[in-house]
Amino acid sequence: MSTEDDEIEKSSAPLIEHLIELRTRLIWSIGGFFVAFLGCFFFAKQIFNLLVIPFQWATQWAGLDSSKVELIYTAPQEFFFTQIKIAMFGGLLIAFPLIAAQIYKFVAPGLYKNERQAFAPFLVASFVLFLIGGALVYFFFTPMVMWFFLAMQQTGGDGHVEISLLPKVSEYLGLIMTLIFSFGLVFQLPVVTTLMARVGLLSSEGLADKRKWAIVIAFIVAAVLTPPDPVSQIGLAVPTILLYELSIILARWVERDREKQRLAREAAEAAESAKAQAEAKPAE
Repeated sequence: MSTEDDEIEKSSAPLIEHLIELRTRLIWSIGGFFVAFLGCFFFAKQIFNLLVIPFQWATQWAGLDSSKVELIYTAPQEFFFTQIKIAMFGGLLIAFPLIAAQIYKFVAPGLYKNERQAFAPFLVASFVLFLIGGALVYFFFTPMVMWFFLAMQQTGGDGHVEISLLPKVSEYLGLIMTLIFSFGLVFQLPVVTTLMARVGLLSSEGLADKRKWAIVIAFIVAAVLTPPDPVSQIGLAVPTILLYELSIILARWVERDREKQRLAREAAEAAESAKAQAEAKPAE
């Protein structure tokens, strides 16, 4: 066997091991998602009733009877596919810790010890921040957006036609899912910027210099991701700007921590060098 064939055989073994490891992690992730999907599909109607609660709060804010909240579906299969979307949404959320753990287990062997210690907390922080963004949508922004739309209703009489809001189940679910995912993704900004600052791709000074552009981009992104109403757009843009400021603070903290580590390393090297010189003098 030639030397080239030996090199190919040696390199193929680790590749096959990585592929086997990847397959195992994918099986665990897909299996966890599938089990969570089935559970959420079984309780899809109950989950949808929970998602309708912010709509009921909005009717109370608008001075209407919350017990008469009504949603409709205009196609025979519409509510069935809505339940599938609910199951996928809930299954992904429930299975995220398992999926994140499988991602960590796959990449951890290729990281140094300090990198593994830094990477794991970011996975936890990512999930927690997503939940915070989703909770903000559920308890505050969805009721506010629905109240804004309910305020456009028109009562009949005096020559006016009665105009009532009767949202479709698929459209309401699409609205609240869009808001939750939008806020959840925006709340990942501190995690992403801190990671990039840790590896040296971003600096706190660079983030501060681009603050004006960040404000403009925040409003553009909010206009794209949210429904076309000023309440939800401003509601997403303002937290994005605040999170950007938090990212600058975290980047400065990372830079100070990295500087302390550098100084400590230089001090340790200087001490070792002085010790070596002191040990060398008697020998001379």
